[in-house]
Amino acid sequence: MTYRPSLKDITFCLDHVIGMSASYNSPAFPDFDSGLRDAVLDAAGQLAGDVLAPLNRAGDLAGTRLEGDQVVVAPGFLDAIKTYAEGGWYGLAADPAYGGQGLPKMLEQACFDMFHGANMAFTLLPTLSQGAIEAIHAHGTQAQKDLFLPKLIAGEWSGTMNLTEPGAGSDLAALTTRAETNGDGTFRITGQKIFITWGEHEGAENIVHLVLARLPDAPKGTRGISLFLCPKFLVDTEGSLGGRNTVKCVGLEHKLGIHASPTCVMSFEAAQAELIGPPNGGLAAMFTMMNAARLAVGFEGVGLADAAWQKAQTYALERRQGKSLITGQDYAPIYDHPDVRLMLAVMKAKVEAARAICMLTASAIDAVKRGEDVERYKRREDFLVPIAKAWSTDRAVEVASAGVQLHGGMGFIEETGAAQYYRDARIAPIYEGTNGIQAADLVGRKLGHDGTAVKELADDIKVFMNSNLPTDFKVDCEVLEAALTAFSAATDHLLAQKASAPLDVAAAATTYLTLCGDVIGGWLLLKGAVAAHNQMETGDTAWLTDRIKLMRVFFAQVLSHASAHLAAIKSGYGALDDLTLNLD
Repeated sequence: MTYRPSLKDITFCLDHVIGMSASYNSPAFPDFDSGLRDAVLDAAGQLAGDVLAPLNRAGDLAGTRLEGDQVVVAPGFLDAIKTYAEGGWYGLAADPAYGGQGLPKMLEQACFDMFHGANMAFTLLPTLSQGAIEAIHAHGTQAQKDLFLPKLIAGEWSGTMNLTEPGAGSDLAALTTRAETNGDGTFRITGQKIFITWGEHEGAENIVHLVLARLPDAPKGTRGISLFLCPKFLVDTEGSLGGRNTVKCVGLEHKLGIHASPTCVMSFEAAQAELIGPPNGGLAAMFTMMNAARLAVGFEGVGLADAAWQKAQTYALERRQGKSLITGQDYAPIYDHPDVRLMLAVMKAKVEAARAICMLTASAIDAVKRGEDVERYKRREDFLVPIAKAWSTDRAVEVASAGVQLHGGMGFIEETGAAQYYRDARIAPIYEGTNGIQAADLVGRKLGHDGTAVKELADDIKVFMNSNLPTDFKVDCEVLEAALTAFSAATDHLLAQKASAPLDVAAAATTYLTLCGDVIGGWLLLKGAVAAHNQMETGDTAWLTDRIKLMRVFFAQVLSHASAHLAAIKSGYGALDDLTLNLD
């Protein structure tokens, strides 16, 4: 497998596209500066390149297996889990009061960008623990925080999220797992959960399961869901481990990809648990964990797409076939074929746009922590999360598929490794809320009744375009302005239709999300191109020139579709009305 941590790309995005310096030495991050940032990123790059990446292909081939109720992970993974924990990586952005480092979300996710690119199956383990840490920190009692957070942040224990059941996937209202009181403030959980990532393994002393279940007197639907903390091993008030709880893995799913990540069927048989948050308040608590996971999945898409592009780029430079139309050379690298070079450029442009969108989302979270225009940046975070998750993961599938295509027949052969990226990428648009659900959430909740968050974002794009940009970008600004006009028209159309034509709005949701990502990604790529232009005399000219060219490839190949997206959004649900698609 070919993987190089993209430190230069990531650093450029942080410094010149998003603007990480706002967090330097701020009250929220008092000890954080550029020197610490660079040290953390360098160390993360070494971990990704030297420890995680070498296990990626081997882990895919070996997979995991269930022996009794014990999961045996791929060779080398237990050592990597230990190395990861000893490096303090679980606690990058966690509260220092419980052993975390209190660093910005942007930096945490910049590291995960590389970790996912190196080994997505491995990185799902700390991703789930990170979500558990955030949920307990936001909704747990002080005793729960004191007991569980230090262990999770240290990586001594890991965390999971238990939502899905055989008869209740995205429809949480249908879940049947039940919780009964013991009469002493604790509960017994009975039921089965499926698709539980890293639900069982031997890489941690304990596993903290966060489980959605119903109390006996709970209201029907999602209003009757509670969140419980159910450890693999029982824990006393001092944090010492006791006997094995009655929760166990009873099966492993056989999956298209992420073979080295155990996806477990978990059985709870009157398992001891405690409530997190109020009774019947589980959905709000779980959404804290799910929102963290959705941004993390967006970065999964970024990292994996980056790795797939790197694999394809390396192959295109090595594989020789045909005559170059550029140099006239016979038996030339296929990189010299215009179609191949364009394919690679589009792949890379999508990677950089996805990275910038996800970083913009993380920057909103950091702005809220800094107390900077809190309501505005919280609206921005909420609006961007479904876009970061869905747009980035859809692009990851496209990039990984293009990587297979570029390899030709060898891409369809497992030994070359290109297919693994496609197989691994395919889950990302599905879990943590399918991308269709993300789109529905975007137009249903995040757009709101007046589109405040969207209009604020559009205003920021307009301010940038009116900021006396170099004349070299006049045509590019015109392209972005046309796309922004389509974006604003689509927003106004959906807002006007929400009450009177809900089917039209629902049918347009995915196209609207795509349009949002295209426009925001184009804006951020143009910001990077202008920054590259301004550094041309003092920086790496060839690399900086690529920033400008990639922006223009994106504008021509992706952003140019904005008007077509608007037309599709306005077409409404009519074409689907009474559509039967009979099989006979």
